[in-house]
Amino acid sequence: MSISEAVFGTLPNGTEVRSYTLQNRTGASLTVTPFGCRILRLLVPDKNGVPGDVVLGHATLAEYLGGDFQGAFVGRYANRIGGARMRIDGLICVLDQNDGRNSLHGGRGGFFQVLFSVKETVDGDEPSITFAYTSPDGEESYPGTLQVEVRYTLTERSELVIDYRGETDKKTVFNPTNHAFFNLSGDCGKTVRDTALTVRASHVTEVRDDLIPTGKLLPVEGTALDFRAGKSIGRDIGDADPLMVKCGGYDHNFCLDGEGLREAAVAYDPESGREMTVLTDMPGMQLYTMNRVSPVQKNRDGTPMQPHTAFCLETQFYPDSPNRPEFPFRYVEPGKPLVSRTVYRFSVK
Repeated sequence: MSISEAVFGTLPNGTEVRSYTLQNRTGASLTVTPFGCRILRLLVPDKNGVPGDVVLGHATLAEYLGGDFQGAFVGRYANRIGGARMRIDGLICVLDQNDGRNSLHGGRGGFFQVLFSVKETVDGDEPSITFAYTSPDGEESYPGTLQVEVRYTLTERSELVIDYRGETDKKTVFNPTNHAFFNLSGDCGKTVRDTALTVRASHVTEVRDDLIPTGKLLPVEGTALDFRAGKSIGRDIGDADPLMVKCGGYDHNFCLDGEGLREAAVAYDPESGREMTVLTDMPGMQLYTMNRVSPVQKNRDGTPMQPHTAFCLETQFYPDSPNRPEFPFRYVEPGKPLVSRTVYRFSVK
């Protein structure tokens, strides 16, 4: 059997939450839970064939309750919506203000706090698990009943393939992503400053101080945001750019070059030899370098989480796209579901 399950914990209402581990023949394994469709663990071998966990996370279910996005599937709308408001065909949607005046990752009751159902598991050489949830019309003030599915597949070549699907009975938004915090060294206490990163993007979205886009796209050339030729994450993380200083590092949406399922980024940890290639069909990707950490957040081994010990590569539509008609974006409409795929491919060198 390539899929096993266990009890992960119990929600405050008494509902039992399980975890599921998928394993392939190369020594990679993925552990997920239907609570927020979270990635709990992702073990991949290093250059010596020794498996290591490349995703940060917590030891207990209780630590994921509340506002913790670690490893979660977020939505309905990943990233930010300015002023926590948007208009859909004349309907003004007033959303949850959970990031200052703005709405972040679907609001405090977003998908990261939802217990999904297990729709299907597929055993074999490339095991997969599909989670499903029906988001009712008006949930978190989003219109339309949205049928959501998220499928995780662990392939023979050590790819984590994430397939998203959203189908609605009323025009609405759906911007899916996963908020895994990666550390390719396999050591949750080690900084990711030495991780080499390449991002296939010539532009980023210009934003205000609250990280809401102005609508303008800025070229990365000559700035700390230029990862096109590859460089260590830490090389320019202390740049004097006011936004970099305010954020304490990277928290930027990159406008990915090309269209369709294509290479978006490559990250490489020189000590372990692990390399992760990201492919996506989405137009954007948020690079976040775990700039600030709550004092109560603990790693699975009980040690306090520290800033810059992980990075996120969140494939997505651009932030605030519903309020920016010039951005590449499309709504989900009846009979026109949104289907998207992101791949995290692991190898060594």
